[in-house]
Amino acid sequence: MNNTPTLLIIEDDPDNARSVAEAAADAGFKAVSSATGTAGVELFRQQVPDVVLSDLVLPDIDGLEVLARLRKLDAAVPVIIMTAYGSVESGVRAMREGAYDYVTKPLDLDDIQSKLRRAYETSRLRRQVDKLSQSVRERFASTAIIAESPGMKAVISQIEALADTAATILICGDSGTGKELVARALHVDSKRAQGPFVAVNCGAFAESLLESELFGHEKGSFTGATGIHKGAFERADGGTLFLDEIGDAPTPVQVKLLRAMEEKEICRVGGKEVIKVNVRLVSATNKNLEAMVAAGTFREDLLYRLNVVTLRVPPLRSRREDIRPMTDRFIARAASENGKHIAAVRPDFYAALEAYDWPGNVRQLRNIVESAVLLSPGGVLCADSVALPGGPARQAAASGGTGAFSVPGNMSLEQIERAVLESRLQQNDGNRTLTADQLGLSRRTIQRKIKEHNLPY
Repeated sequence: MNNTPTLLIIEDDPDNARSVAEAAADAGFKAVSSATGTAGVELFRQQVPDVVLSDLVLPDIDGLEVLARLRKLDAAVPVIIMTAYGSVESGVRAMREGAYDYVTKPLDLDDIQSKLRRAYETSRLRRQVDKLSQSVRERFASTAIIAESPGMKAVISQIEALADTAATILICGDSGTGKELVARALHVDSKRAQGPFVAVNCGAFAESLLESELFGHEKGSFTGATGIHKGAFERADGGTLFLDEIGDAPTPVQVKLLRAMEEKEICRVGGKEVIKVNVRLVSATNKNLEAMVAAGTFREDLLYRLNVVTLRVPPLRSRREDIRPMTDRFIARAASENGKHIAAVRPDFYAALEAYDWPGNVRQLRNIVESAVLLSPGGVLCADSVALPGGPARQAAASGGTGAFSVPGNMSLEQIERAVLESRLQQNDGNRTLTADQLGLSRRTIQRKIKEHNLPY
């Protein structure tokens, strides 16, 4: 593969063109030349170079027109303008219109070599950023979400309809269904895609820390605040702020959230300066916020602000058509990331996955498949590779088995809670996240309960 950077020289003076080409060759460039602006644009169209060096005065169109045409074709390519000594204002004007830099005549070839190297580095970094951005778009766009089931096809249609709007969106669904993936698709498919996507899990912070995480804090505002911290609203400016588990936000934080949404401004903790913010807010919950409003634990006015549009993500058990294609994706990803070779996937492997009810939804499916890939003997995946919590009895119950649940008469509610939590943790090999998903609680609550009941996990 040839990694030699290329330079397009647009210069009607043959001596200057030759001198620049020789200097460029000494700097490691492969140069092609054109004597007119129109021909130079055509060469650019045929093969995009890494850098362009164009004279300002040309026999057909001037260098500024060349610059404008090249930027329409590919604005990432740096263009350096050559201008006569004493016409520095022309070079400055060219930079205002998008030129990377300018050089004056008579030419200083050492200066040209230095600027060519810097311009090429800029070009290389721009290409990397563009490639990364494209990779992010391909990974997180709505087209990347597997949707074979009618329920998920409806979700994709809603994402496509809502992405380019300014609507505030509330995403509802069980834990592990992929609500953050939907939020990312709303961002990546929108006009804000070039801006930041900032995610905050409201259930992962204590009240004071959540306030600081969302709105930032000033130096000295509390013990340990050794400097200014920009909160999520500031970091997401120009992009999308995703608030996961919004139902776990404490009431004082809810008040500040409402003000930030209504006024489009925030104040850092311990600060007085009003900071304007421009964010699109997308939130998610696995809780019934209407019931929380009725119970007085969630503000009704905030709920009205959050659910201008509600988007519901169905649980995996109601979208079984998606299990096989998801499984194939998770197998490929796990094999690639862990250097594993999967020689065969037997039909009973898929059958075992499709028969399960997936209380932990897509997140649980991904973990189970990854575990199967890592532990597969000989790279063959079969039903025995599927290590579901609790073994066959648990799987049978999840697949529709019936049985009455009896509460021992000599157990208190606290003892029952401890027994259920300990049992689930044992079934899940101590996996707190999966246990939280299955019990419909936040991971922070599970951690607190483990400590309260003094469980060895």
